[in-house]
Amino acid sequence: MKTNNTFLSYFVCGFLLMGVGLGQNQTSEIKVGVVLDLNTTFSKICLTSIKMAVSDFYADHPNYLTRLTLHVRDSMEDTVQASAAALDLIKTEQVSAIIGPINSMQADFMIKLANKTQVPTITFSATSPLLTSIKSPYFVRATIDDSSQVRAIASIFKFFRWRRVVAIYVDNEFGEGFMPFLFDALQDVEVKRSVIPPEAIDDEIQKELRKLMERQARVFVVHMESSLALRVFQIARDIGMMEEGYVWLMTNGMTHMMRHINNGRSLNTIEGVLGVRSHVPKSKELGDFRLRWKRTFEKENPSMRDDLNVFALWAYDSITALAKAVEKANTKSLWYDNGSTLSKNRTDLGNVGVSLYGPSLQKAFSEVRFNGLAGEFKLIDGQLQSPKFEIINFVGNEERIIGFWTPRDGLMDATSSNKKTLGPVIWPGKSKIVPKGWEIPGKKLRVGVPMKKGFFDFVKVTINPITNKKTPTGYAIEIFEAALKELPYLVIPEYVSFESPNNYNNLVYQVYDKTWDAVVGDITITANRSLYADFTLPFTESGVSMMVPVRDNENKDTWVFLEPWSLELWVTTGCFFVFIGFVVWLFEHRVNTDFRGPPQYQIGTSLWFSFSTMVFAHRENVVSNLARFVVVVWCFVVLVLTQSYTASLTSFLTVQSLQPTVTNVNDLIKNRDCVGYQGGAFVKDILLGLGFHEDQLKPFDSAKDADDLLSKGKSKGIAAAFDEVAYLKAILSQSCSKYVMVEPTFKTGGFGFAFPKNSPLTGEFSRAILNLTQNNVTQQIEDRWFPKKNDCPDPMTALSSNRLNLSSFLGLFLIAGTAISFSLLVFVALFLYEHRHTLGDDSEDSLWRKLKFLFKIFDEKDMNSHTFKNSAIHNISSPMTHKTPSPSTVQITPWPQSPSQNREFELRRVSFSPSEERFTTQPIIHHEDGESDIECRVEQ
Repeated sequence: MKTNNTFLSYFVCGFLLMGVGLGQNQTSEIKVGVVLDLNTTFSKICLTSIKMAVSDFYADHPNYLTRLTLHVRDSMEDTVQASAAALDLIKTEQVSAIIGPINSMQADFMIKLANKTQVPTITFSATSPLLTSIKSPYFVRATIDDSSQVRAIASIFKFFRWRRVVAIYVDNEFGEGFMPFLFDALQDVEVKRSVIPPEAIDDEIQKELRKLMERQARVFVVHMESSLALRVFQIARDIGMMEEGYVWLMTNGMTHMMRHINNGRSLNTIEGVLGVRSHVPKSKELGDFRLRWKRTFEKENPSMRDDLNVFALWAYDSITALAKAVEKANTKSLWYDNGSTLSKNRTDLGNVGVSLYGPSLQKAFSEVRFNGLAGEFKLIDGQLQSPKFEIINFVGNEERIIGFWTPRDGLMDATSSNKKTLGPVIWPGKSKIVPKGWEIPGKKLRVGVPMKKGFFDFVKVTINPITNKKTPTGYAIEIFEAALKELPYLVIPEYVSFESPNNYNNLVYQVYDKTWDAVVGDITITANRSLYADFTLPFTESGVSMMVPVRDNENKDTWVFLEPWSLELWVTTGCFFVFIGFVVWLFEHRVNTDFRGPPQYQIGTSLWFSFSTMVFAHRENVVSNLARFVVVVWCFVVLVLTQSYTASLTSFLTVQSLQPTVTNVNDLIKNRDCVGYQGGAFVKDILLGLGFHEDQLKPFDSAKDADDLLSKGKSKGIAAAFDEVAYLKAILSQSCSKYVMVEPTFKTGGFGFAFPKNSPLTGEFSRAILNLTQNNVTQQIEDRWFPKKNDCPDPMTALSSNRLNLSSFLGLFLIAGTAISFSLLVFVALFLYEHRHTLGDDSEDSLWRKLKFLFKIFDEKDMNSHTFKNSAIHNISSPMTHKTPSPSTVQITPWPQSPSQNREFELRRVSFSPSEERFTTQPIIHHEDGESDIECRVEQ
């Protein structure tokens, strides 16, 4: 018995040990809910990938201690049913994660439910950017957000230079969520909307597309479910919107799915269409999986034939990432907190539990990184990232990759990897010419042209009496046709005349109501007209000015020669002349006999010398270096002053020859003078706004009418004519001797061409006008139509000549004053230094007596100067070396009556025969001590 008991004990222990070992190798089951529209081919394709992902993963990882078990629910293509299915999975199955929703419309409630229950909800096909705004850490988008492709679309528009687009999108969360991001990316492009209801029938789609045909835009971006998009393309082809000149561009999801709709036959419908799609790198694993998936799918769905799509690849990678995450997460909390069931809330939503496993699983899932079948699986902020997009061109039954786009490099050619370019494109209608992106309905551009009564140089319509064909000519027409040649495409204008020439506002309004595609002529750009049409850049000078008759003033103003300088400039210049004369006399008085003599003689000589510099006619010798320095500086000042005066006086005399009869608008208003304006122009509103009365305004229709009214004078005609500068210049080009333009000039927009609002032609023609202006073509056209006479002054020359004032020469006078002052200081310093002993004498003489003595010394000759030293040498040598003239030829000035008179006199020059030398006696100077100095000079 003891032996049997021992055996039994060993048996039980062994059995228990085996149980423990088996318990350690047991796997944990992780329930995963799957919400799909099981009746659709798309969901069946994705469900096959999901099942294969679970099977493949655990076949490759047999040692994992966790296992995903799928619990599939049918959403029945209904948003409410999808939410109910998710709620059922949480309440009844207590799933740890949910794969779904299948589309963006089903996502709103499911995301909020995931946030409340902490159950991670993973979508592989809901791409609307609106889902990002629903903040929930438990919502994971394992697919590409639609907003990530807008920059690639914008690059395509920039490459082909399209400036107008119509966005055709479905009227639900999927379509609405994409539009704001597209608008932001295409800021330089005009984007119009076209909304298609998700349940729209073919007649509704056709009606909407026909509206788009009537517009000028020919570029369309389509964003909707692929099945609805296919119907749109089929109807567009039936009504002629898939022909040459049209551009169709599909977004990411549609481009991926087009081959899978209608069993691949849809590619013939979308021939020539462009598409943007996320890049799926090719790999051996992807090729092997595609073959296995096809066998499995056909086995599960014998009646279906389809191919793998990118959403099925994302579904496969999502399950792979989830299986990796549950293995890392802590499985000790695989239950729900159902405390809420004790509450009084009896609704299913109120009694739902909270997953304690959710936070751990969510954290582990966000950290998963691997290379999946669709590319790198990497989540950033709960979303899958796609660094690369393909640019697809559907040709025949092929999907040609013509380029790539990356955030770093932008567009690249698919074949040569050249940046900023794309490969060749086959457009709708099998065209190889890049569409310009817009087109005038009816092919021709209906252009309205005014029938004018005058100013035919701008616009003139000639009617052929036989064919009744209207042919416009004129300056504005030639500018317009020159701009047409600058366009990169052909535009054929069809001119239509407007029979009411005095109503340009109605002319522009007919562009607004689509009577015409454009208006060409002398159309002024105004704020009111810009409300109904867009204008090009002006091709003429802008502004409204006043033209008045001129009178030739034969009797010039007596004092016109004083006009060039202002009073202060005259006074300052005169003072400087006097000052210069004084300074030169001061420097020359002691060393130069030309500046000596009686006081009145010295004053006259100083003033004569100073004013003679004005015409550079001074004949007195200047021997002092300081005086020479001052004279050089002053001569430069005089040169500038005289030249400026001459130019200014010439201007004043010319202006007086074209003196306007009127220079002030206020005088016209005050005197109630009549003024003219071109009939029908907006100028009348400007004049009424200035204060003119209605009875003061007289219209004219042509340049001849204006000339007649001005010629009659203000008593019977008009005192002035107001009009656009371009019209006035046309009149002045023929009558420049009779009239002149005067200020003020009222700002306007100038002449421009009018186009419908938001027309791409506006920008195209503006650029063409700029090119014509820069190449001087507009000036050449203007010269042909408005040739200028050689003797005509510039009509825009101001009639008020600018008077020169002191400020114009302030710097010049400052230089001269500084130089003179410096010379004076040097002269005084040297003079005082020379006679310092006199000032420093210890005698008791007063300062006044010392100053008198210094003045007496200053009034005497400086015998130490080189001029008088030379004279002294001549005085000594002359008696011995020169012949004595005969007494009959010598005239002697009487000697002074007394030696104390202290004055100078001179002996008149003695003339000899040509063969004799000339003997000259210079003044005899008597001093108070009774001595006399006689200066003699011999001239050869």
